[in-house]
Amino acid sequence: MDDPVTADRAAKFDRLVLPRLGDGFRLARWLTGNQADAEDVMQEAALRAFLAMDRLVEDNVRAWFLTVVRNTCYSWLAKNRPGINLSVEELIPQDKDLMERGGLIAEPVASIEEALIAKDRAAWLTRAIDRLPLSMKEVVVLRDYYDLSYREIAEVSGVPIGTVMSRLARARQHLLKAIELADDDT
Repeated sequence: MDDPVTADRAAKFDRLVLPRLGDGFRLARWLTGNQADAEDVMQEAALRAFLAMDRLVEDNVRAWFLTVVRNTCYSWLAKNRPGINLSVEELIPQDKDLMERGGLIAEPVASIEEALIAKDRAAWLTRAIDRLPLSMKEVVVLRDYYDLSYREIAEVSGVPIGTVMSRLARARQHLLKAIELADDDT
């Protein structure tokens, strides 16, 4: 790279974004629902991040990069899956105590049988999160998997903090309802 601007941008990208590619990929994987689509999204997100390096303020690079990945996912989904449900209005309100306590997988495991049951429940919960509307899945993943604050999630998602809180509450209510229905079936 003979251009000093491009060399500076590349060095900044290497220092700030490369360590966060794994986080970005996991978010893309959650939002798209599969690895191949997440890889496509990450190629585009990395290119967008590289081109935007000159405008990056380094106060919260993680939230900035997850925002780039999130926006790239939404663009990709709009282009490749135009019928995807982005609405949060049709959800049923339910008690959220179980989810706020950490859900079924938070209990200590005492035996191999209990470990297998916990593994099965964790896989079930992952599938239940995958079935949430995209805007709810996004806040659950950013909060519970990335441990972002409400303010950081609001930055990443481009919505007010109150919207983040209501989406998270609705997502947890939706998951609790799914847990109750699954328990009724067993």
